[in-house]
Amino acid sequence: MRLTRHTDFALRVLIFLGLCPNRLASIREIAEAYGISENHLVKVVHGLGRAGFVETLRGRGGGLRLARPPEAIRIGDVVRRTEEDLALVDCFPPAGRSPHGGEAGAAQPVGCAIGGCCRLQTVLEEALAAFFAVLDRTTLADLLPQPDREAIVARLRLLVDEPREPARVR
Repeated sequence: MRLTRHTDFALRVLIFLGLCPNRLASIREIAEAYGISENHLVKVVHGLGRAGFVETLRGRGGGLRLARPPEAIRIGDVVRRTEEDLALVDCFPPAGRSPHGGEAGAAQPVGCAIGGCCRLQTVLEEALAAFFAVLDRTTLADLLPQPDREAIVARLRLLVDEPREPARVR
């Protein structure tokens, strides 16, 4: 399983904002700190705002901040909101459908030649549930290094001042 860059960037934005709780941050500042395209980051921040993780303030003196305390942001919720497709293999159903394709009690996944006897889907569903169990018990606060918070913030500020080549988005 591999998370998309969109989710990676969303988590980075939240971590950055969590490290700067007493001030507003700008998309430009975050993009420069991580070497990420500002245009791509605008889309990420928009989605985080719509999901209620980030609050955006427009106008002069505006910026971004967390919409709720880091302890109230579960990483599992962020990943579910930012990943478009969590189907690990083709026989996984679209989100919101029963694991066997269609309504509950339906036979086998569409297009699967061995659907009636294959246990792969069941094992992968269990693995995905275990993955989310870990993410659901992890909050943004757990990802913020408490003792060295000031050192991390200072390092991020240095990164903003260093010239960097922006990351290419595929």
